[in-house]
Amino acid sequence: MTELMIPITILSFICTILFIFWRPQVNEAIPATCGALVVLLSGSVSIADLGTITETIGGAAVTIMATIVMAIVLESFGFFHWAAEHLAERARGSGIRLFWYTNLFCFLMTLFVNNDGSILITTPILLLLLRNLGLKNHQKIPYLLSGALIATASSAPIGVSNIVNLIALKIVHMDLYLHTAMMFIPASLGLVLLTLLLFAAFYRTLPRKLPASMPGLGNSSDARGYHPLKEARHAIPVEQQTKFMSYILVFVFAVRVSLFVASYVHFPVPLMAVLGSLFLLAWRWFYLGISPADMLKKTPWHILVFAFSMYVIIYGLHNIGLTNWLIQVFQPIVSGSLLHASVMMGLLVSVLSNLFNNHPALMVGTLTLTNMGLDPLTLKIAYLASVIGSDVGSLLLPIGTLATLLWMHILKKGNVKISWGEYLKVTSIVIPITVLFTLVILAYWVSWLF
Repeated sequence: MTELMIPITILSFICTILFIFWRPQVNEAIPATCGALVVLLSGSVSIADLGTITETIGGAAVTIMATIVMAIVLESFGFFHWAAEHLAERARGSGIRLFWYTNLFCFLMTLFVNNDGSILITTPILLLLLRNLGLKNHQKIPYLLSGALIATASSAPIGVSNIVNLIALKIVHMDLYLHTAMMFIPASLGLVLLTLLLFAAFYRTLPRKLPASMPGLGNSSDARGYHPLKEARHAIPVEQQTKFMSYILVFVFAVRVSLFVASYVHFPVPLMAVLGSLFLLAWRWFYLGISPADMLKKTPWHILVFAFSMYVIIYGLHNIGLTNWLIQVFQPIVSGSLLHASVMMGLLVSVLSNLFNNHPALMVGTLTLTNMGLDPLTLKIAYLASVIGSDVGSLLLPIGTLATLLWMHILKKGNVKISWGEYLKVTSIVIPITVLFTLVILAYWVSWLF
């Protein structure tokens, strides 16, 4: 190991993260790629390591990209405009009811797509709705902030809603079925608590009455800044929309369920996700006459580049001794009991996520766990606790996840102002309580299962 390898690797990591925080509007793949190249040239990551990294993230990347393809196809069918209009109708003039439907909508979109995709879909829709309802800035914040927190935190219950979750699953040799069996109940209870806490925090701000009727949604670009909602609103005749969208939802739900079935019977989950996406593409081609060729342009390939590059950087930190240091500090505590493993790893990754983003935090945490020599059950619960820290604990600060960074940028484009003080006023109370509650429930739930 050369003398410059360690400082160059650490400096590359710090500069990459600082640039992402400093310029969130810049494609995150650019600084990540630059940082990865510097780490590779420093020698802390070898060519052989690149093969290991590719094998580790390959299946997860394919699965996530397949779900994004589904989202793009849904856009073509006009699902997002249809959902926005029905969200307003369901509220029936009640600001309180709109709050609950908003959070339910954000939760479902994360389950159907993934956390980042959910933010990119739900935030512009909510901006559009709230603008047309004529709400003031401070009245919009409860819906936008709670929606963003729920959308991001909802990636915890199932592994397929977050690319980092999928990557880490492979590292700890844990399939999707077992992950869901151990995680779904604790994480879902945590989401319920988070929603209740958010409702209590915003209760006085929520408008009791909304306009009895809402103007047409118009062009989504007015409120979005950027978002792929376009002419698709009228792709399906109005009188057929509800029935057709029901068919689409049932199919997408069936595809999601098939991923769990595939995991249980040891069928490749990425292949199952690709088959579902191909079928949906064929359906769109037959029904709307839109060729699958547009996927090449619309699919955000930079997500793959970002995930790979960040993993290269983290692998470099792993090779120069970061995980060895964490092992020495935390192994005696984590190996004490399932409760200790859950709480300590969850809190550790929460802190790391808010210091330098949840993607590298969960990667560091997972690499640390796999070298602690833990028994299989303790390893799995410590990993699941890390996911809770990464997906929920990271929400304490706006810089904790890429999803919240994107969310802040979309709000600025939509002329909605929210300061760090306003953000922390809510998250400093609801996030620590939710994380600690979920970690404790996870420990007792897994103890009861096994």
